[in-house]
Amino acid sequence: MDALIYTIMSGADRTLKAQQVHANNLANAQTNGFRADIEVASSQAVRGYGYDARHMTRAEPNAVDHRAGTVVETGRDLDVALQGDGFLAVAVGSGEAYTRAGNFSVDANGALTVNGRPVLGDGGPIVLPPYVRVAVAGDGTISIQPPGETAMQVVDRLKLVKPAPEELSKDENGLIVSRLGNTLPADETVRVQGEHLEQSNVSAVEEMIATMSLNRGFEMQMKMFNAANDMVEAGNRLVRG
Repeated sequence: MDALIYTIMSGADRTLKAQQVHANNLANAQTNGFRADIEVASSQAVRGYGYDARHMTRAEPNAVDHRAGTVVETGRDLDVALQGDGFLAVAVGSGEAYTRAGNFSVDANGALTVNGRPVLGDGGPIVLPPYVRVAVAGDGTISIQPPGETAMQVVDRLKLVKPAPEELSKDENGLIVSRLGNTLPADETVRVQGEHLEQSNVSAVEEMIATMSLNRGFEMQMKMFNAANDMVEAGNRLVRG
């Protein structure tokens, strides 16, 4: 019966972890630019002499759902949505990460940030001089209108990257990073749309259905566990008899 126990308990553990993934997706259904996580698991044989007939479920690194979210017009100068594939680069510690969130802010020092992280441009973190108006062009070029002037002046250009989906994963902060830990090169083909924002690509209906399915699966695994326990007790009674 222990062969069945391996399968039941590892499957139940995988179900609980999958529920956490879907719960996190639901919690970010209204987070701009959020990319849903996809829970991944595989079956593996238990290693060791005498365990050939025993199999268990192993949780794999989560995949990222790269479906596009809905783009909505905001009319705000510092809002940017990416068109098609691609990501914005932001500074994280001594490295960089990538995001689809384009709801920029400007701090007291003029630094351009998104969710508190510096936005990267051609020469590093972007800092805007005093301005009365700001605009972001389709290629990511940022221009400002200085006080007392009428002409727009180019300040910097957003660093935009376009890696293949299989090159990416998420870090503990939920940011997109390279699986190899390297810095991705800028891609001039990526386009952005000013005064727009991309919403989360999470489907609340899909996440709720997945959660209910996992709940039913967990209940079935617990019933199997009780059945296996009953079989063990029955075997012990036969031995004692």
